[in-house]
Amino acid sequence: MTGAAPDTPALRTAPVRALGAALMIVCVVALALDVPRFSPLSEACFDAYQRLLPRTVTSLPTTIVAIDDASLTKLGRWPWPRTLLASLVDAIAVFTPGAIGLDIVMPEADPLSPERALAHVDADATLRAEIAALPSNDAVLAAALQATPSVLAMVGAVAPTREALRTMPILVTDPRGDADATQAIANVADYPAALSSIPVLTAAAHGFGLISADDPQGVVRKVPLVANVAGTLVPGLAVEMWRVALGARALRVAADDGTVRAVRIGGDVFRVDPNGTVRPWFSASQPQRFVSAADVLDGTAAAEQLHRSFVLIGVTGLALGDYAWTPVGKMPGVEIHAQTLENMAAHAFLARPAFAPLAEAFVLLAAGTLLIALVPRVSTGVFTAAAGGAIVTIVALGYAAFRSERWLFDAATPALMLAVVFATLLGLQLAAATRHRKALSRVLQREREEAARVAGELQAARRIQVGTLPHADAVRDPRVEIAAAMEPAQEVGGDLYDFYRLDDDRLFFMLGDVSGKGLPASIFMAVSKALCKSTVLSAPEADLGTLLSRANVEVARDNSAAFFVTVFAAVLDLRSGVLDYCNAGHENPWQRAAANGALARLADGGGPPLCVVDDFVYRTARVRLAPGDFVCIVSDGVTEANDPARAMYGVVRIEAVLASAGSAQAAVEALRADVHAFANGAGAYDDMTLLAVRWCGADGDA
Repeated sequence: MTGAAPDTPALRTAPVRALGAALMIVCVVALALDVPRFSPLSEACFDAYQRLLPRTVTSLPTTIVAIDDASLTKLGRWPWPRTLLASLVDAIAVFTPGAIGLDIVMPEADPLSPERALAHVDADATLRAEIAALPSNDAVLAAALQATPSVLAMVGAVAPTREALRTMPILVTDPRGDADATQAIANVADYPAALSSIPVLTAAAHGFGLISADDPQGVVRKVPLVANVAGTLVPGLAVEMWRVALGARALRVAADDGTVRAVRIGGDVFRVDPNGTVRPWFSASQPQRFVSAADVLDGTAAAEQLHRSFVLIGVTGLALGDYAWTPVGKMPGVEIHAQTLENMAAHAFLARPAFAPLAEAFVLLAAGTLLIALVPRVSTGVFTAAAGGAIVTIVALGYAAFRSERWLFDAATPALMLAVVFATLLGLQLAAATRHRKALSRVLQREREEAARVAGELQAARRIQVGTLPHADAVRDPRVEIAAAMEPAQEVGGDLYDFYRLDDDRLFFMLGDVSGKGLPASIFMAVSKALCKSTVLSAPEADLGTLLSRANVEVARDNSAAFFVTVFAAVLDLRSGVLDYCNAGHENPWQRAAANGALARLADGGGPPLCVVDDFVYRTARVRLAPGDFVCIVSDGVTEANDPARAMYGVVRIEAVLASAGSAQAAVEALRADVHAFANGAGAYDDMTLLAVRWCGADGDA
């Protein structure tokens, strides 16, 4: 009497979904709070947008008069006498630009001015009086600055400087009151001090602009339109040039609820971040922006370049090192200010909307929820494809927002977080599936063991099984010798062999091994043997590979227990010794040459076991036997037989036995005896089956 079948364990997916959901919620909250803004990954994503789609330059309102290597070679090393700078300013002023910005800070008096250069020279009183009567170089430059719409630069400093801070008034308005306006000023990017030019120059200039720009991670991404220097608001160089060009007397900063929102210059409004900065949409460096200072001074510069609204004077000589990295590459610092002016003219600044963190969190929530819903319902391949598609969609949405609206949505961080959620879900799912598979395997094994204890039925099954196997004398032909043996590991086994004539001159033989052992395997063996035989005999002239493909379909048709069968099948032409064979996942047989006893493995014609791959097309291989050659096929019960110490019998011992066997019968008997001697009483773990076929020649005299 058999015991009750154990309950089949259920696959538990609820813990997988719960842990995945918890991880996803943590990531969603982090995105909603904009925590990734502190990570370089977010900025790297924004940089990638600009590299993929840099700004297309449609107009150039700005010209850079470059103190380049050619100018330094022609006019002398830097710094130049300020009279030369004055001449440069005067030459530019002829073309009436809206504003001339000097991206140069001159905190000391000109050392090349006559009164300073000759201060230590021994000269008479008359010469000293003549020198004293000459205007200083700084005074000459101051006169040029005063006569033109000039803007001088200042740079943020970490310690107080000697020069007094000069700036035009900036009015801050907040509809909620002065307290909120003060709070807005406190949020603006601040510097402890600023370094500017000497008083004689600042007194003459018409504007003063900050040229400092923070570069976290070594890349300039933001430029201040307004900054806080020791409690005083100062404009950036670009916005101050804009004010001077318009003739506006002041700048206005619009705030709301204690946060800076925009900078107003006349009728122009420029949206800014709460810290007073903007993100220029950088273009690639354009040669049309530049004109050499030497060409301006000698009058050979193109007039249309200097007729533009804004002219910046800056040092671009490579040896002077005034270069900075931007999202689109390395460029002179003065070009960054030129591009800021171009963005102002085209209203092309990039923006990260206030709702961006929530939108990114929502996208992650939607994609993560989809993955969690798919976990127990789809295969691993579909699940992976869904995750990959979701990640691609997130990246595509971020790029589309940048392309259409110049909005900066961080696609990299949600995509990375989704990948982490996916990997976590996949790992947990695979672990749960592994546990479930092991539990099912244990249940199945117990069920088979209980069924195998039906002793009477198993004995009957053994007699039936042995009775279905052919005897060697079933084929009486002097041209062939056949020997076979099968020893089940239990009462009945899952191995099979068969041989029969297809016609007067062709012999079919096969050996197979069903997965598993005991009664279920023996039943499946009998079914498989019958189906294979009916398939072969229904079309004896067909190609062996085609027959095995058909048998694969027939055997797998009603295979609810998911067995598989390894099979080696062959057709021997008794007239020529030609052996056509096909191997469906079985141990490669041995061919022993009668001439010298050499052994070879029949390794071609391979394919998967039956019932593993539906509709697999098996291919036939061919070898020609010499008279006296035989082929020996064994099941894995031979190669994997164990001795009492659990060592395996192995291939080497098989080949040693076959090398000395001169006939099929001798080979089978010697192998059986050697395996039993090796096992030395250890119980058989698997069925042991052997089949040897020897071709004796066309006349049967080998």
